[in-house]
Amino acid sequence: MNGSELTPAESTDDRGSSNPSSFLAQITGAKVSVKLNSGVEYRGDLQCVDGYMNIALETTEEYVDGILKNKYGDVFIRGNNGMNLIFG
Repeated sequence: MNGSELTPAESTDDRGSSNPSSFLAQITGAKVSVKLNSGVEYRGDLQCVDGYMNIALETTEEYVDGILKNKYGDVFIRGNNGMNLIFG
């Protein structure tokens, strides 16, 4: 792991406790992959995540069964879609 990558355990708030929100803030702008329960996967640049796990991506590609189906500029994914967020 290089010095610029952080794991959630290394992200701490001002009290020194582990905080997923601060980790997500630190990876804003990074390439991520978001896989929905439906199996559709979106890959793009993470722009923001809110408290409901709503996710905004830029320069996004949509993959279905591993095949590129569409390219979008901006994508907003509602947090209630049951998803996995993969950094890197």
